Amino acid sequence: MQPSPSSPGALSRRTMLAGAAALAGATATSAATAVPAQATATAEGGAEAVATAASPASGRRPKAVVFRDVRPFGAARATDLVVVDGRISAGPAPRGAKVVEGGGRIALPSLVDAHIHPDKTTWGGSWVSRKPADGIADYVAQDVELFRAQRRPVAERAYGLMSHAVARGTRAMRAHADVAPAYGLAGAEGVAEARERLRHALDVQIVAFPQHGVVRTPGTAALLERAAREGLVDMIGGIDPIGFDRALDEQLDLVFGIADRHGVGVDIHLHDRGETGLRAMRGIIDRTRALSLAGKVTVSHVFCLPGLPDRELGSVAADLGEQDIALTTVAPSDSLVLPIARLREHGVRVGLGSDGVRDSWSPFGNADMLHRAHILGWVTDVRLDDELAECYRVATHGGADVMGLAHADLAPGAPADFVLVRGECLPQVVVDMPRRDVVVHGGAVVARDGEFLD
Repeated sequence: MQPSPSSPGALSRRTMLAGAAALAGATATSAATAVPAQATATAEGGAEAVATAASPASGRRPKAVVFRDVRPFGAARATDLVVVDGRISAGPAPRGAKVVEGGGRIALPSLVDAHIHPDKTTWGGSWVSRKPADGIADYVAQDVELFRAQRRPVAERAYGLMSHAVARGTRAMRAHADVAPAYGLAGAEGVAEARERLRHALDVQIVAFPQHGVVRTPGTAALLERAAREGLVDMIGGIDPIGFDRALDEQLDLVFGIADRHGVGVDIHLHDRGETGLRAMRGIIDRTRALSLAGKVTVSHVFCLPGLPDRELGSVAADLGEQDIALTTVAPSDSLVLPIARLREHGVRVGLGSDGVRDSWSPFGNADMLHRAHILGWVTDVRLDDELAECYRVATHGGADVMGLAHADLAPGAPADFVLVRGECLPQVVVDMPRRDVVVHGGAVVARDGEFLD
């Protein structure tokens, strides 16, 4: 989490993040070029017809849907997308498949929010007036005040925000939930309840996030251990081992020890900059290597990387790539967004997230990942079509890579997770952010006209 604006001259999310970090690298410029399957619908009986063909392997009837007259990635020529049992199919639709009319809309992969805090949100509730703060400790204290003042439980607030994200085209998210003695496991439990309600529409990974510190707040480590032992969470988090917890080795040993014992992943918030942040990063890399946790560790924000001299950045990126440590950014500013193109040269997986949404830290945020792709383009000052398309790729396939999900690239065999929007081409969609007219998850329509379908 990061701070938000308060009174003039006071510490804010923007001023706290602006700091002294140098200009980040530009986004990668390779455009998404996946070619969807060309298929011809053979459905009869209109949009409400039900599939009747039997699967040769099982004898059951496949669940087949044809999305007629769509333009994958903004192609000039419309086609039909055939979905069988939740996957894009290369063949013709089974006889009697249901038909959904696309009306010439653009079909695009659904988005992935690789970093969000749904347990802290006030989304859908009354307006909250924020107070000035002078550092993370103040924001943490205000988190507790707001939590105690909420009349709606975490599960209700998180569900409202997460279902809204679905209506904006999100197929998956990594949700960080605060774990601390002030809350116990209420945040993680509430997000887990919302996840269960949305299992048909959204894939969710939960991180037990020690916002109050692992070491500086006694009792937190035991709660992290319990969350992992009980299978409540998918990952264990951490926060600024030096700058906030002031216990580099102790915090990382605790976090990595829990992950190793219980077979879960790690996702650590790292806001520390300069040599302080790099020391923490080296500690993370060393423990990932020592415990053979390659592919199971993520570092979020990572403000120590933007602005590094190219040679030093290349060295760190090579180590991250070797240990398959993923990174996430929320594109907070031009000086703090990760140098995504340079990192990807070394095989580093990088995802995009929306961070906090209308919580005690900030009144801003909307959990709309298309908007976040737009922000990524804005803060990196892109202007070419392939650069704009790459911003969308980071918000879709980048996040999928971080979460270990298959790309929803509209290719045969891919998950049928996509959105239908009106527009001319993908770059224009990133700039104009049109309404998501239809959102499809696993081949089923889960939102229409910007509204989630319960």
